[in-house]
Amino acid sequence: MASYETHEYDVLIIGAGGAGLRAAIEAAVGDLKVGLVCKSLLGKAHTVMAEGGVAAALANVDERDSWRVHFADTMRGGQYLSSARMAELHAQESPDRVRELEAWGALFDRTQDGGILQRNFGGHQYPRLAHVGDRTGLEMIRALQDHGIHQGIEVHMENTVVSLLKTGDRVSGAFGYEREKGRFKIFSAKAVVLATGGVGKAYKITSNSWEYTGDGHSLAYHAGAELIDMEFVQFHPTGMVWPPSVRGILVTEGVRGEGGILTNSEDKRFMFDDIPELYVNQTADSPEEGWRYTQGDRDARRPPELLTRDHVARCIVREVQEGRGSPHGGVFLDIAWIKEKIPNAPDHIRRKLPSMYHQFKELADIDITQEPMEVGPTTHYIMGGIRVDADSQMTAVPGLFAAGECAAGLHGANRLGGNSLSDLLVFGKRAGEYAAQFAMENEAVSLDEAQVDEIAADTLKPFENPADDGSGEQMGPYDIQAQLQEKMQELVGIARSQKSLTQALEEIQNLREKAVNVHAVGNREYNAGWHTALDLDCLLTVSEAIALAALERRASIGAHSRDDHPEKEEPGAGKYNTVIKKTDDGTMEIRRHPIDELPADLQEIIDEIG
Repeated sequence: MASYETHEYDVLIIGAGGAGLRAAIEAAVGDLKVGLVCKSLLGKAHTVMAEGGVAAALANVDERDSWRVHFADTMRGGQYLSSARMAELHAQESPDRVRELEAWGALFDRTQDGGILQRNFGGHQYPRLAHVGDRTGLEMIRALQDHGIHQGIEVHMENTVVSLLKTGDRVSGAFGYEREKGRFKIFSAKAVVLATGGVGKAYKITSNSWEYTGDGHSLAYHAGAELIDMEFVQFHPTGMVWPPSVRGILVTEGVRGEGGILTNSEDKRFMFDDIPELYVNQTADSPEEGWRYTQGDRDARRPPELLTRDHVARCIVREVQEGRGSPHGGVFLDIAWIKEKIPNAPDHIRRKLPSMYHQFKELADIDITQEPMEVGPTTHYIMGGIRVDADSQMTAVPGLFAAGECAAGLHGANRLGGNSLSDLLVFGKRAGEYAAQFAMENEAVSLDEAQVDEIAADTLKPFENPADDGSGEQMGPYDIQAQLQEKMQELVGIARSQKSLTQALEEIQNLREKAVNVHAVGNREYNAGWHTALDLDCLLTVSEAIALAALERRASIGAHSRDDHPEKEEPGAGKYNTVIKKTDDGTMEIRRHPIDELPADLQEIIDEIG
């Protein structure tokens, strides 16, 4: 393989967000050689956009909180489709991971007695989110990077992995290229950890950055791993609606956690109109009896704006569809109203929500301390992903691990705000730990040179395709991506039906056929069109998986809503995970996997708290 630049590692981490960095740090604890590949620059991972906080039952603001309550909240929020073992491990270990991060230099906001301050967030019974204003993800990445640079990890920035390498049934490395020069790279490894994030760029309106093209999901799927629960795509209820240039950019749930309220064009707090029975005892009965803006007040009733994200998003869509939306097709999010409740409210807002204040002031000329924002749902997170073992994070492919958003199991049908950052820490550590263990227990395997050459040829195919195939229907990579995003937004968005999903699958197949002949202009250096052409297979793979799983689940539960099946469970079906696997003939196969009964000790927690 002299024609390729090669690197040999014991453990290779693909992705340098919170999960990837935490996995790399853990894998490098011993004498193993660890490599880290990231699609963008180090420090630009999408984790930096996580604003509200990291969920962990530290009980610094309310001593009634515990891992048991956090476990019950996570299971309830996920509609009891979560992996109970993952939810248990996550709730038990997240406090230690947060304290560890603090020991590595992370600077959290503090309580009056010096503890880590925690705020309310949707679906959490008690103030649980440790935070740094509204820049928690940025601080987390900073702390992990500052700690990680001392571990001897080799970092390959601005490199895209296009395929995993296998020798027999076992993963043996990865094939990628430098985005700047287009040079091919081979990474051989005893173990590989996928930590590539989500799939938001399959949709037109998304809070996700350009890297989120479903790379890890697609790499794992094509390598023989299983995907689960891909129908559960979370549409964050509050993305920017106006101005158009920033449509979809996230407005953190922390705005609502600090007292922000949602109103329609009639100046009504519409969230009081639809409170699920499950939450009635935890939620205010009216604006007057409800939210009292007192930081840390244990007796203050929880506002309905802090119900789970799927519910809030659907309520916003309802207001818009019924003609009570804002001028630009959203609703109003008002944090300025707290000036009626607390002194020096503008200073308080700027201190608690500095990024939100500056974002709206600079990009929309809106002063959130004085006037409401216009917000609406934006594609934000996917609960579905690569199926992993709860304890080790290993997939069905020996030596292949996954953590973070590209892995699935913890969040079930709907993720609670803040659980994503603690997920990265808890399961990033576990993935790195068990990948290192696998590497120590197994010898390296030789790479299949013919396999490498075949992947290289496929990677160059867009240059070899004719610029005009004579059909009159040939499309460029940007056109295909844009059409896919339009169709996913229209047909596989918040409201779905058999008709829309069937049409989506047909459209995806049509676009896949066009993508085979896509042409890239120019050469391999600095070629964004070529990069987009190579991203298409990932985007089409995850889009098909989402639509297929959404068609299979004939019910409305969590983040998955079917207009033609409004009931929460299909009669007689019970609770199950949808499982997708690539067949020997290359087609996508789906099946249902019944969810096991909870162990007695965990069921006792649910009965007591849930």
